[in-house]
Amino acid sequence: MNALPAPHVLHADGRFHPDRWHLLRETEGHDPAQPTLLPLVAYLHETPSPLLGTWLAPHDSPFVLKGRLDLLPLIAIDFPKFADGRGYSIAALLRTRLNYRGELRATGEVLVDQVFMLRRVGFDSFALRADQAEADARTALRRYSAVYQAAADVAVPAFKRRAAVLGAR
Repeated sequence: MNALPAPHVLHADGRFHPDRWHLLRETEGHDPAQPTLLPLVAYLHETPSPLLGTWLAPHDSPFVLKGRLDLLPLIAIDFPKFADGRGYSIAALLRTRLNYRGELRATGEVLVDQVFMLRRVGFDSFALRADQAEADARTALRRYSAVYQAAADVAVPAFKRRAAVLGAR
């Protein structure tokens, strides 16, 4: 297995890039010259900056960021357990109700098997665990050729494609 060199991030285009963002789990001080992701509570006490982002825990509400979303270059959503699906809901809220257009990253216990569905709800980068194979991650990103529900991504659901074909007859 060709494990990922850490820390690397998979982007929605299928390429891996070194992670230039330093994610702080605690509210310790940070270097203002280094791109840093702060916990939500700490971020809310900072002056917005292009080098400052935040990460949300499953219990955090994205709505507290409403007035700052245009100033945030990156929001990470933490998955403390791979089976905790609250991050999917937070991402969908950020993309559909709050219209966040910056980078949205999945962090924590993110598995290759989750990448396709994470992309559908609005994530565009994925900090995968270091034991995940790079080739498997790329394959998972494009695993399915058809989708059946509308989501935050631009994929057209099968029922809409079928209706368009039937309507053209």
